Amino acid sequence: MGRPKFARPRIVVLRRASQIFFLALFLFLLVRTQFNGTIGSGSDIRMRWPVRLFFELDPLAALSNALATHALYRGMLWSLLILLPVMFLGRFFCGWICPLGTLHHFFGNLKSEQKRGKQWVDSNRYKPWQRTKYVILIAVLTAAVCGSGLVGWLDPFSMLTRSLGLSIVPAANYAANAALGPLEHSRFGLLQAIAGGLHAALAATVLNFRQPHFRAGVLLGLIFLFLLALNLRVTRFWCRALCPLGALLGVASRWSILGLHKDPKSCDQCNRCLLHCQGGDNPIGGVPWHKAECLMCMNCVDVCPHHGLEFQLFRKEAEVVGANLPRRRALAAVAAGIAALPLLRANTALGKSRDAHLIRPPGALDETDFLSRCIRCGECMKVCPNNSLQPTLAEAGLEGLWTPMLTPRIGYCEPSCVLCSEVCPTGAIWKITPQEKGWVVGLGGPGEQTPQPVRLGTAFYDRGRCLPWAMATNCIVCEEWCPVSPKAIYLQEVEIIDAEGNKKVVKQPHVDPSRCVGCGACEYACPLQEHPAVYVTSIGESRSASSQILLTRREGKEQS
Repeated sequence: MGRPKFARPRIVVLRRASQIFFLALFLFLLVRTQFNGTIGSGSDIRMRWPVRLFFELDPLAALSNALATHALYRGMLWSLLILLPVMFLGRFFCGWICPLGTLHHFFGNLKSEQKRGKQWVDSNRYKPWQRTKYVILIAVLTAAVCGSGLVGWLDPFSMLTRSLGLSIVPAANYAANAALGPLEHSRFGLLQAIAGGLHAALAATVLNFRQPHFRAGVLLGLIFLFLLALNLRVTRFWCRALCPLGALLGVASRWSILGLHKDPKSCDQCNRCLLHCQGGDNPIGGVPWHKAECLMCMNCVDVCPHHGLEFQLFRKEAEVVGANLPRRRALAAVAAGIAALPLLRANTALGKSRDAHLIRPPGALDETDFLSRCIRCGECMKVCPNNSLQPTLAEAGLEGLWTPMLTPRIGYCEPSCVLCSEVCPTGAIWKITPQEKGWVVGLGGPGEQTPQPVRLGTAFYDRGRCLPWAMATNCIVCEEWCPVSPKAIYLQEVEIIDAEGNKKVVKQPHVDPSRCVGCGACEYACPLQEHPAVYVTSIGESRSASSQILLTRREGKEQS
């Protein structure tokens, strides 16, 4: 009885169908990572779709999370569903499931076969620079052992979610509204009806109910588009040279029982297999097959005119090369991972030197633990209903680049919202409930003890800019917007003398630090456009015992 073989045309069709399905599923979950309901103290603000699905199937994120925290966050054990089959079937995940790989595959095929000459064939052979991804893998995993989540910079799911969610999707949202808006107000009734119906359909499916804006969105978008454009020069350059997840799967595929059989008698060196190869694994006859580089796209089998290539189970091919990283490069990668942490944290957001405006989302862990878990995926920023979570630039140091921070001037933290904790795939933002957040009175029910609220920081006043303090002008906007009950901002009537010598009574605002939770509503609502007169800093945040300003009395003793 012969070894089982895979039918050539049918397997390629199945692969394309699988790629389309998983890309569509990813985009659907990405679009659903938003809140389109009504915001209010009594609203049921929660996520109704498993938007963390792909991150829970990410072996690289799971391994980094386990190495950094010595535990595995909920749901990430599902990554074994990907890792275990890879050990027997090869890197099928990269060629069949990965949505970022599918996009690179699509853009790589934009160059027609007629324009792919000898230079394209030569560039599609295996190159030593494809080992770079293994160096990156070792470096980021070593950094994870040292307690840093740098893997999030290059993890494919993090990069794709961050790039699309914080740059491409908001840009498309703006373009759709800008294009349909004038048509809805045109003089022609037919155009108005078509544009209105299209706008309503898009709003119910893909458009945000509120136009999001993200800092560094242009940079994230340009990086993403540049990586896609590289496919016009080298097919799936990202997958071949940079993807650490692909490197991990390549290492795991060394035990694969599925191998490529080359029939040397039928090969006439037509190079069609090289022309369509996605992984640069040398499927052509007469040279070793690089098993760890093969993405299982099956293109070589499909295009071979002589049927000389077949994937077979339990095939023992003599000339097969695995992930062959030289020992010196591996040691250099380990050294780079070890050196990265002290270099990145030498002048970062840790300790008293941290940026005072670095305010993390509710439920975020202490800064050191937060940086070890956060993979910079942008899910929390995408789902925030008030657009208040923004990617950091220099506020958290280089190590914390693109991690989330609350930016009250853009939006405040909604009292009844805990969506960021629901979508976080790694536990950097611990899952909490509105009751545990403790910002809304009465959520605990009658007779239940009110919990200590989760504090993000404390509000302060710049009296030189505040209208009642500096200009003898009444303004109570901040007090009206304060959502805490009893309010953390209170007013005191003071009799003052204005510039003309007349007595005047104004209400001057003050902050009660024992009630302030640092939600940022006061800063968001302050009518001063340039620099608000009230601002929130991270001092007093409940996640850090060393960032407190109040003395609390317990058991007859004062403690800080």
